[in-house]
Amino acid sequence: MKPSLQLNISQRLSMTPQLQQAIRLLAMSNLELHTEIQQALDSNMMLERDEEFEQSAEAETVEPTDIPTELEVDSSWDDVYDPTPAPSSGASGSGNGEFETYHGTEETLSESLYWQAELVRFSSVDAIIASTIIDAIDSRGYLSTSLEDIFESCVPHIEELELDQVQAVLRQVQNFEPAGVGARDLQECLLIQLRQLPADTPWLAEATKLLEDLLPVLAARDFQQLMRALRLTKEQLQEVMGVVQLLHPHPGEKVFSEQPEYIVPEVIVTQRKGEWVVELNPETQPRLRINSTYEGFLKRASSGDGKTSMRNHLQEAKWFIKSLKSRSDTLLKVARCIVERQREFFDQGEEAMKPMVLADVAQAVEMHESTISRVTMQKYMLTPRGLFELKYFFTSHVRTDSGGEASRTAIQAHMKKILADESPTKPLSDDKLAKMLNAKGIDIKRRTVAKYRESMGIPSSSERKRLA
Repeated sequence: MKPSLQLNISQRLSMTPQLQQAIRLLAMSNLELHTEIQQALDSNMMLERDEEFEQSAEAETVEPTDIPTELEVDSSWDDVYDPTPAPSSGASGSGNGEFETYHGTEETLSESLYWQAELVRFSSVDAIIASTIIDAIDSRGYLSTSLEDIFESCVPHIEELELDQVQAVLRQVQNFEPAGVGARDLQECLLIQLRQLPADTPWLAEATKLLEDLLPVLAARDFQQLMRALRLTKEQLQEVMGVVQLLHPHPGEKVFSEQPEYIVPEVIVTQRKGEWVVELNPETQPRLRINSTYEGFLKRASSGDGKTSMRNHLQEAKWFIKSLKSRSDTLLKVARCIVERQREFFDQGEEAMKPMVLADVAQAVEMHESTISRVTMQKYMLTPRGLFELKYFFTSHVRTDSGGEASRTAIQAHMKKILADESPTKPLSDDKLAKMLNAKGIDIKRRTVAKYRESMGIPSSSERKRLA
């Protein structure tokens, strides 16, 4: 065969630093975001706050714009990021108000996992297995007990249990947030996180192969061997490493905290002329822009290391501004969807809360479930009914006699209302509570009533009688 030289041209998406940054910013709380913004301002001379905007007492009316359906971080946005959105109804804003800071406590990792388990429609058997698995997950997010030990713990409570069934439930728990939770070792933890990235993530296949087959080589930082094994150039390997650097070796640390934090709502919901209006809180949305003075220096600078450094800072500043806009657009779109789907809650209160899971909103706004999970964690909404974390509006369901569904939140509201009217000397038992809820058309068992009561911190009937 005669040797020949062929030119093969192909296109390939790149896991850009901007995309990595946008994903990271999306998961941040308001406090974490402002810390990140300050660090960016301190380290990048091309970034500055728009002081004129921040000193302005009047917010301009802005026409609604279409919000991207995903993190379209490579879209063409203005270099100046104006985060003040139009209200969902199209009405103008009411001006900058003074918002109090709220003092709260972050939930533990275990509480977060139990909340997510409530949103999965587990069978009664699988719910027992899931509970046992969650109890065995340590603060780093790793499964601290072998699958066989979990199986043995469940056997007394479940007839004819198979180890494969425990394995299947573990795989479901491993789909929870934070990504990587429930892993049995570092390799599995990182691979779980890769599986939760969008399927079209650039270099995903290479990153997966690297972690599956070459983790010891990566740990030894033998990049030459990695390039040979993966058949990549140095630049391509850097792209793959960019994907790997998105992953967290201890995912539980992203949730677990016992330290109180001041909470400022990023979303504000008000009612105007009978319509619910959803806006981002202008107090939490700083306006950033490119520093025109330094940009002018760059245009006039002669070639050299100084100009290259300034050009890199300018590109990073533009990326940061666009990533912030992507975060705000996603947050606003998801918040509007939540309010639209839970309108009865805003009109009538907790008793009207509808069952809603992450997949419902993901489908409605055409985003991945992992995106919805990230944007609803540690983001708060101020409403006429109080301050709520966005994930509060996601709740499991119970069947009703009419063939519909009632949310856990609505059932708990009914329970609180019934218990508020009970006789202190003759408190209602869980069985009696279940029957009263059954009479309202809610198909609920005594043990579920007991679980809901305990989660609300309400003592048993015997304890309530003793305290009366």
